[in-house]
Amino acid sequence: MEEALPLPHDPLQLHRRSIPTIYVDPLETLISTVRMIRDILIRTSPHDIESELASTGIIPSSDVVVRVLKLTYEYPSSALKFFRWAGLAQKHSAEAWNLMVDLLGKNTLFDAMWDAVRSMKQEGVLSIVTFTSIFGSYCAAGRVDEAVKSFEVMARYGIQQDAFAANSLLSAICREDAGGGGTARALQFLENMEAATGIVPDEDSFAILLEGWEKEGNVGEAKKTFGKMVGRIGWSPTNVCAYDAVLRTLVRGSDVEEALKFLKMMKGNGCSPSPKFFSDAIEILGKRNDIRHAVSMWQAMLRAGLLPNLAMYNAMIHLHCDNGDYDDSIRLLDEMVFNGAFPDSLTYNLIFGCLVKKDRVREAGKFFFEMVKNECPPSYSNCAAAIKMFFRGEEPEMAVQVWNFMIENGVKPLDAGANAFLLGLSKLGRLTKLRRSFEDMLDRRIVISESTMESLKNAYYKEGRSGRDKYESLARRWKSSLAR
Repeated sequence: MEEALPLPHDPLQLHRRSIPTIYVDPLETLISTVRMIRDILIRTSPHDIESELASTGIIPSSDVVVRVLKLTYEYPSSALKFFRWAGLAQKHSAEAWNLMVDLLGKNTLFDAMWDAVRSMKQEGVLSIVTFTSIFGSYCAAGRVDEAVKSFEVMARYGIQQDAFAANSLLSAICREDAGGGGTARALQFLENMEAATGIVPDEDSFAILLEGWEKEGNVGEAKKTFGKMVGRIGWSPTNVCAYDAVLRTLVRGSDVEEALKFLKMMKGNGCSPSPKFFSDAIEILGKRNDIRHAVSMWQAMLRAGLLPNLAMYNAMIHLHCDNGDYDDSIRLLDEMVFNGAFPDSLTYNLIFGCLVKKDRVREAGKFFFEMVKNECPPSYSNCAAAIKMFFRGEEPEMAVQVWNFMIENGVKPLDAGANAFLLGLSKLGRLTKLRRSFEDMLDRRIVISESTMESLKNAYYKEGRSGRDKYESLARRWKSSLAR
């Protein structure tokens, strides 16, 4: 026999149904707890922090401890007090310990930092991560010798000295001490370390040194280190960071011919830099307007089997345009789609600007329609320059096309294009068209310059009294527009 359902008016059933379900977001609770503790650490003196924290009744989880430490690097004494207080409730995680060591080191509290390291050893949570932080803190403080000593005592703390540890220190020295000859000090450490421990430098060791020489712009030392690297560990297709660094150093140091030789040598040994190197190199050469070497670098990239991306095509097109080389710009535009790089507005505007600058009137007219068709419209500055060119090149109808395009498609600001359009009409003596356009421009609140008004005055005054009257009418409207 089925159990009878409670009647709707059953008071117990009604009471049960009336209790709402309350969802508490654990992340919101976590964030709120972290914020509360951080506020205490910021506004309370270190002497009173422990009692203030105890009064909250909070038992901080490992996640809370980690988050609080990340937010309190600027308050090292308070952070240390919190860390000790939180450790009374439960053991700290390795992440929390490493953060504490890093926080103390970054604030140059090195005695307290080593106290924490010794505690970590007792807790069994010490690792190479800890020493990587120590190296970075000492080097950031300009105390490279103490960073090296820290490497030397690693074994006492049960952490193995190996190439990875050595590379961590190398990186810290080069990163933090580049202005003071840090790479030379890093190289000295590496040589001394190898002699003392027998640890052999690996690909990463040489890559770090080469990146250091790049940062310092030391072409000679970069070439020496590269030679040592090839002699010690040979050629490796995976050693891309090292190849990128030495090649960038050569290009930045205006030793592009040597970089091209290195590229040829790399290719002969089955190695190649990354696409980013070629992108960087073309950018550097573009800033120098060094089209000859940029073309050579472009060809080397293609020989390496790498395809240029849109940014690289734009950089090369820009360089060709700056050198008035319209034909090669068009060649690159035509080929880029086949390499998976689709032109954008910048691509088209670079070429259009080149055509306008070189007064290639017919080609510019055709290219303008191609731009519009491909939904890559000309910029307002290119439009203004094109209007001037088309009037100058006796193609006034194309100037009208460009001006109408600007109005119809909201190419702003309109001021430069509008003034160019009025000047072009005035020189042709097309005063009826000029008047209609002028009035429309004022209605659109376009700013007409004083120099343009002076040119219009000259054009109208040539028509005698009727022309002068028409100009004065326009001038009155213009002056009233200035008062708006």
